[in-house]
Amino acid sequence: MKYFFSFFLFYIFAGIANSQQKHDFSFSKNDFMLDGKPFQLISGEMHPARIPKIYWRHRIQMAKAMGCNTIAAYLFWNYVEEKEGVYDFKSENRDIAEFVKICQDEGMWVLFRPGPYVCAEWDFGGLPPYLLSIPDIKIRCMDPRYMASVTKYVSEVSNQIRPLLCSNGGPIIMVQVENEYGSYGNDKDYMNAIQKLWIDNGINVPFYTADGPASFLLEAGTVEGAAIGLDSGSSDADFDRAAKQNPNVPSFSAETYPGWLTHWNEKYQKPAVEDIVKQVSYLMDHKKSFNLYVIHGGTNFGFNAGANSSNRTQFQPDITSYDYDAPINERGEPTTKYMALRNLIAKYNKKKLPKIPEPTAVTEVPEFEMKPFTSVWNELPAGIKSTQVKSMESMGQYAGFILYRTKLIGRKSGELVINEPHDYAKVLLNGKLVDTIYRDGGKWTVKLPESDVKDPVLEILVENMGHINFGQFVIDRKGITDRVTLEGMTLFNWEIFNLPMNDQYIQSLKSHENSDLHDGVFFKGSFKLKLTADTYLDLSKFKKGVIWVNGHNLGRFWNVGPQFRLYCPANWLKKGENEVLVFDWHQKSASSIKGVKTLE
Repeated sequence: MKYFFSFFLFYIFAGIANSQQKHDFSFSKNDFMLDGKPFQLISGEMHPARIPKIYWRHRIQMAKAMGCNTIAAYLFWNYVEEKEGVYDFKSENRDIAEFVKICQDEGMWVLFRPGPYVCAEWDFGGLPPYLLSIPDIKIRCMDPRYMASVTKYVSEVSNQIRPLLCSNGGPIIMVQVENEYGSYGNDKDYMNAIQKLWIDNGINVPFYTADGPASFLLEAGTVEGAAIGLDSGSSDADFDRAAKQNPNVPSFSAETYPGWLTHWNEKYQKPAVEDIVKQVSYLMDHKKSFNLYVIHGGTNFGFNAGANSSNRTQFQPDITSYDYDAPINERGEPTTKYMALRNLIAKYNKKKLPKIPEPTAVTEVPEFEMKPFTSVWNELPAGIKSTQVKSMESMGQYAGFILYRTKLIGRKSGELVINEPHDYAKVLLNGKLVDTIYRDGGKWTVKLPESDVKDPVLEILVENMGHINFGQFVIDRKGITDRVTLEGMTLFNWEIFNLPMNDQYIQSLKSHENSDLHDGVFFKGSFKLKLTADTYLDLSKFKKGVIWVNGHNLGRFWNVGPQFRLYCPANWLKKGENEVLVFDWHQKSASSIKGVKTLE
């Protein structure tokens, strides 16, 4: 017994020592080197903020079973600093250190992608929208106000990850500097400053950048000494351009795309299985390291989905699901792409892969009724008087909805022009709907009818559908961003109502079911469960809005499609009664919802 106990202690302490063993990750001219030996990164990307914490380990195990040896992970700055100066690395799925530790537990290395800007189809590319409350701020450059916030962020994040670097016994082998900077700007001082900030905060593992495989993008986006990531690298020509940019560091495909993003009002993007198999075959044939963006997408819960725009009047908001047609689907199940890539990687590595983890439980919820409960007009907070309209951010609000109200003096009918409505707005005159305006396309004019009211009241209710996350139009303030004119006359003296639809607001709602509910109705209903499991709630009988389950914001829905079903994870459900709340822009009468097992 004494011998067994001694052996047991030796085994335990040996395990601890092994888990804390320091490793050396470095570069040769052409290869990544792990403890002095060439190492091929076979990485799969996933974002802890898009995955319920209870499923982190399952998703990491799924990536490992597909043949990956590394996990790449973005950290979204605005998810850990929602309020300026207040950092949260513990609540819900924000504990990045815990995520990295689970990767290590599962024998996976980590590529850490902390931004500060990340893109990722995430609201404002991960930057905190409080920056937009500064009227003339410039981002992703050496603007001192921007850099002051970045400096604090880097310090806070470094405290979380420093013990988890491979040089300290952790699994983090590389840290990315910014993201796809060559597609945005050419401030090399800024890129060098970001790298120096990490180094000054004790981040002593190698760095890399990631840019499209064009020479001008690589020239603007790379930093000296960092490995060159290509988004994506899939040909000899791509890697030749990287070598020309810096022949002394290795390059790799930092984002190889098995799927693609989807916007509202378009078809689901579904690249062919054959395309990704061809790309990965090339990378394996040439022993090139690569990262699959994404191996598992997850969900843009709440108001976290971003948007794209290539000109001033274009607006393409992203759907709530970030399924991405990835190898592991939104709910964590293996797809046809998963099996094809698993078989391909196994063929090259000639190793037996781990067993694919069992799928998580899923259930269907019987159809249940949603009845009108109250309307946004019954739930207005105190208004704030303002001479001119102001953006949402200048009002200290960064998501949700905002209402503008004024009395018409002088001009009282005619052509009403809103410059600019960001992003979706209802125009009401004396409490009656006149028209709806959508930012995309630049048609921001409404014909305001004549009124027999002496002092007509104009109200404009605006929805923030997600800050633009990529390109030259990322300075994307919400609400009404400039002014409102009526037949050329600028309208002044407004009352502005913040409607963030955050937890506090939703919990404060009171029933007004017998009042006149219109143009922004809240519906309430419930369903019962004997056991909790994942489900999708089918909102095809509703029109446009947001849904909460037991107080958790599942995200936006819109009947333009393609998404009609929103993912609800098991940890947000409970045995017994589950409360559902829906806000709908257009629906007025009772309807129903049912739970199904799949996104489509």
